[in-house]
Amino acid sequence: MEPTNRREFLRKAFLGTGAVLSLGCLAPGNILHPEPRSPIPGSGSLPKHDSMKKLSPREAMYYTRLDRNRVRCDLCYRKCIIPENGTGFCRVRENTGGKLYSLVYGNAAGLQIDPIEMEPMYHMLPGHSNLCVYTASCNFRCKHCHNWHISQRGPSQITARQHSARDIVRMAKRRGCRSISHSINEPTVFYEYMYDIARAAKEEGLLTLFHTNGYISPEPLRDVLHYMDGVTVDLKAFSEGFYTDISMASLEPVLETLQIIRENNVHLEIVHLVIPTLNDSVEEIGKMSKWISKNIGRDIPLHFNRFSPMYQLTNLPPTPVRTLEAAADTARRNGLRYIYIGNVPGHKTGYSTHCPSCGKLLIRRTHFTVESNELKNGRCGTCETEIYGIWE
Repeated sequence: MEPTNRREFLRKAFLGTGAVLSLGCLAPGNILHPEPRSPIPGSGSLPKHDSMKKLSPREAMYYTRLDRNRVRCDLCYRKCIIPENGTGFCRVRENTGGKLYSLVYGNAAGLQIDPIEMEPMYHMLPGHSNLCVYTASCNFRCKHCHNWHISQRGPSQITARQHSARDIVRMAKRRGCRSISHSINEPTVFYEYMYDIARAAKEEGLLTLFHTNGYISPEPLRDVLHYMDGVTVDLKAFSEGFYTDISMASLEPVLETLQIIRENNVHLEIVHLVIPTLNDSVEEIGKMSKWISKNIGRDIPLHFNRFSPMYQLTNLPPTPVRTLEAAADTARRNGLRYIYIGNVPGHKTGYSTHCPSCGKLLIRRTHFTVESNELKNGRCGTCETEIYGIWE
């Protein structure tokens, strides 16, 4: 039976035989074979040709050197002070001799080809194939994480293979992918790798995107957005208590990230995983949707995804479908125009796109498969309303 989402697929593969992840590359029904590797320099232009040399350690792009060989990582809002030979909260940035290095640069824990809708990204060239890149670890500690076996482990606990940025781009083009995403674990922690892949991808005319928890600092966020076409942000809740207790993080930085993405005119979609008793109240969802409508925009797609018991929250039940439908109704009443329901295969309306003006069915989806697309030059074919997104 096909899993309901990519994270469930990964979980079953990992907890089953473990053979798929041990290859370091992953695609449904298809394993991507390794290609020649080459070093990527710390700055300047990307190399045009690859060699068989092992990738060199990559110095971090955003940090401050302190006294006693300590450093402060400036990549995310945690601002970790890291002593010599230590690592930050994310486990993957190490202080060596007073310099900060990435432990996951070029080390892909997996490469996976999916429909773009699995990010989820519904308003970017619907139905095309996307190559997803991921590594180890995360800068959150979410108790409900669906891919905890990757995000809650350090690089020494994950099997990975080395691929340069240009290797990744070549694979994507060879497999007919039109975009490259950075997802599964938190791409902030492999920022330099994502940054170089995105630069190389744009040189080859590919679309680029990443799926993030939004805890990245403003400066690196703005810098990478220059090479990004789209971002999917997990807005995990609309309460500080949830972020503190469930994710060991804070809400306000995520809201700032959403505003920065919008200000930079990069395509944005938001995901809210609805967890029973923790973030599913109509009041909280009402406050969240009002904030999005006022501060980010009515046209930003909002995905209400179904929670399944996982990791440290196996005591909770799956989200009732009626709860998701009530959340969608609440968001619509507060002005949001594109609402989706995810992780509910077979839902009649939750996966499809309708015109917000006349109600016409524009993009019919069955789960992650696009059955029909009635858009005409990015507009409704009936009333000519412009539809937010990146279209042909």
